Amino acid sequence: MNNMLKLVTTAAILVASSALTPAFAANTAITVGMVLEPPNLDPTSGAAAAIREVTYANIFQGLTRFDANGAIIPDLAKSWDISADGLTYTFHLATGVKFHDGSPFSADDVKFSLDRARAPDSTNAQKGLFADIASVDVVDPATVKVTLKKPNGSFLFNMAWGDAVILSPKSIATEATKPVGTGPFKFVNWVKGDHVELGKFDGYWGTPAKLDKVTFKFISDPSAAFAAMMAGDVDAFPLFPAAETLEQFKADPRFTVIAGNTEGETLLAMNNGKKPFDNIKVREAVAHAINRKEIIDGAMFGYGTPIGTHFAPHNPDYVDLTAQSNYDPEKSKALLKEAGYPDGFTVSLKLPPPPYARRGGEIIASQLAKVGIKTEITNVEWAQWLEQVFKGKDYDLTIVSHTEPMDIDIYGRDNYYFNYKSDVFKKIMADLSGTTDPAKRSELLKAAQKRIADDYVNAFLFELPRLGVANAKIMGLWKNQPTPSNDMSEVYWKD
Repeated sequence: MNNMLKLVTTAAILVASSALTPAFAANTAITVGMVLEPPNLDPTSGAAAAIREVTYANIFQGLTRFDANGAIIPDLAKSWDISADGLTYTFHLATGVKFHDGSPFSADDVKFSLDRARAPDSTNAQKGLFADIASVDVVDPATVKVTLKKPNGSFLFNMAWGDAVILSPKSIATEATKPVGTGPFKFVNWVKGDHVELGKFDGYWGTPAKLDKVTFKFISDPSAAFAAMMAGDVDAFPLFPAAETLEQFKADPRFTVIAGNTEGETLLAMNNGKKPFDNIKVREAVAHAINRKEIIDGAMFGYGTPIGTHFAPHNPDYVDLTAQSNYDPEKSKALLKEAGYPDGFTVSLKLPPPPYARRGGEIIASQLAKVGIKTEITNVEWAQWLEQVFKGKDYDLTIVSHTEPMDIDIYGRDNYYFNYKSDVFKKIMADLSGTTDPAKRSELLKAAQKRIADDYVNAFLFELPRLGVANAKIMGLWKNQPTPSNDMSEVYWKD
């Protein structure tokens, strides 16, 4: 009997203690791999997509936002009213919202953020999103009225961009290094060159995050990214840089391969304001020298959809214009001769770090050489690319993927790094902004695509796929990427 009592008592102790053992606790931390480290953490003053991949929907929120499928849904604005003439938007804000520093959110913060973004000295990379705003007025702490100069059918869409998030004037001076937002996660730490750490914000006004800790780990080398995933040092890599290893992950039950779409138009950009690319025949010659299939196969291991204009193929208004710039090296040579370059020329090709650019650049250089265009390749870091190419326009050719959502309007900006200037295109964009009729907007979007294809502004390569790898137990990751974001707000580990 004594032995039986001992056995029963021991079993009870084991059962009780097992319930308290950490090994049985739910996993509430995740490490997410990223190729590029953001240059700063303020999406309202930097163009790099990596900024938004860390901060969008995690740290910062806007009036509206994109969901996982690209739909526009309420965020800090729980609802809104639009006047009959389309000029006035009255936003009804969520209440009980606090910034991560404890200060309350109100309509004053919306006014501050929108006025700052559209100010003459604004450093916002997408300042055009706010160009149609005439005034921002606080009605009461939970209501703000935005009046436009003219109707803009894209206004709610514009407010969902990462560049339109709402900041507090109290923390504005340090947003770049210690961001303070209203999202489900707060900034904890940034070890430059290695990782950014976020923690669950206990004072979050919405549905609480299921994760307590998110670490964004920066790994640019494809081989190192593969090794980190296999070793479990990284739990998920939403934009995995080693596409050649995906079949290996597919065959391993520990992992899930997530293949989806992005808004990333990948292109060989040409400096239209600089010789010889100020000549349309030269730009057309470059376009016909490019073999898209060879680039997709060689740089992306077969993943990627060919494009002939700056527009996502999964968008219902997409026009397939790839035939207009088909691979035709003989036509390319003839066009160069007509343009006054029978013996070709030599230009620079600046390549940022992503594998699609570095691998693709080598292939493109070889293709261009076959028609007489010699390239001098320079590999630059992301900060250098932003400073030299994007800001300084100091380049001839470059390769980059534009991941912002439906951003064809960039071709209407005179100071944009393409140096493309077209009154015809600007008129199309002005008409698009001024109409809310779906059929008319579709017609104008198609005309815009055709215009830049006709002008051979750039050599359009492919739509960047979203190829991710994750631990099979992780749920809630986005399949597609309608905007640059690694949204962790609904991510969790299943039992």
